[in-house]
Amino acid sequence: MNASPAPKSPNVWRWIPSLYFCQGIPYVVVMTLAVVMYKNLKVSNTDIALYTSWLYLPWVIKPLWSPLVDLFRTKRFWIVSLQLVVGGALASVALTLPGPAYFQASLAVFWLLAFSSATHDIAADGFYLLAMPPHRQAAFVGVRSTFYRMATLSGQGGLVYLAGYLAGKRGDFTKAWSMVFLILGGFFVLAGLYHYFVLPKPEADRPAPRTGRILADFAGVFVLFFKKPGIGAALGFLLLYRFAESQALKLVTPFLLDGREIGGLGLTTQQVGLVYGTVGVASLVIGGILGGWIISIYGLKRMLWPMIFAMNTPNMVFVYLSLAQPESIGVISSLLAVEQFGYGFGFAAYMLYMIMLARGENQTAHYAICTGFMALGMMLPGMAAGWIQDKLGYVNFFIWVLIATIPSFAATALIKIEPGFGKRAE
Repeated sequence: MNASPAPKSPNVWRWIPSLYFCQGIPYVVVMTLAVVMYKNLKVSNTDIALYTSWLYLPWVIKPLWSPLVDLFRTKRFWIVSLQLVVGGALASVALTLPGPAYFQASLAVFWLLAFSSATHDIAADGFYLLAMPPHRQAAFVGVRSTFYRMATLSGQGGLVYLAGYLAGKRGDFTKAWSMVFLILGGFFVLAGLYHYFVLPKPEADRPAPRTGRILADFAGVFVLFFKKPGIGAALGFLLLYRFAESQALKLVTPFLLDGREIGGLGLTTQQVGLVYGTVGVASLVIGGILGGWIISIYGLKRMLWPMIFAMNTPNMVFVYLSLAQPESIGVISSLLAVEQFGYGFGFAAYMLYMIMLARGENQTAHYAICTGFMALGMMLPGMAAGWIQDKLGYVNFFIWVLIATIPSFAATALIKIEPGFGKRAE
């Protein structure tokens, strides 16, 4: 009598791209779309950089409640529930914009959105680690980072273009951005329903065992993380790998939108959206998938240095753009494509390093701690970026960003990578 066939594994392409696209959208809304929206509504660069950088805080402190996601309910439950909450928060932003205190009210809703999104990230990353066998995690790290970044470019691209188009039709950026946020809210409600049906139900996705002493269980998660070998160098790497990018990211969009007389490129909102939504997305997809694929062939240890150079070298693009101020949209698009390819390629190494560091007991919470330090490394430098640019101007600011890559290289030199980690099995 023939044995029964093994159950068919769920197709990971049905949920990894959509899950990480949904993980990226709230982040880009808070970090990038809010920047463009406030710029359109005439808020100053200094206020934009300062207040939107504070919105990083939920991603920085999410490790404080990450054990709760491990201890209560399944990761699948958290993912679906929080996507519905995020949908409600996005729709709520639209309601705040027509009011007289729109800046304060929208920031308050963005805080709620940020906390919900940070918790969703904990659950989604933990679900990935549980649902994917280790030998496939490295191969798909480029895919997940690519779709996460595609979400950010969809915000910088399609959604910014849509806001510009609607503003042109209605003659009012407030109404235009309200429509954009209503559309986003509806999208997330549909996403929550979609993932309810397509996410697999791995056997390992269940609440972590509890001793009955919640505080002791909670504290033990952090103690185990900070006892990992080489944790000091690891934390330095997590904080500094994106030190230069964290500052550039805050000012790239204002630089593209600001007039040429003050050092910007003078693009329209629609042009910025078109550039990031076409060549930006294509370059990022190629870079991200190529990065994960190459790591799976050669391993993280061998590819780490080429990838950190790929991540930081394209910052020279912005020095050239600020000096030359080219008028050709083709030239601008080509240079931004180089920057996006380098980011996609280099970020795969950073994500895989966090997976390596988080392995072992309580890996969901430990991965959340890693991403919390990553967010802190983005938040603190980003807070000062607007002030630095106001003092230096765009040319000198982007030269400073190049200098700011030095700590990233220094931190990389101090960490240790397990031989063969990330390399696929023969």
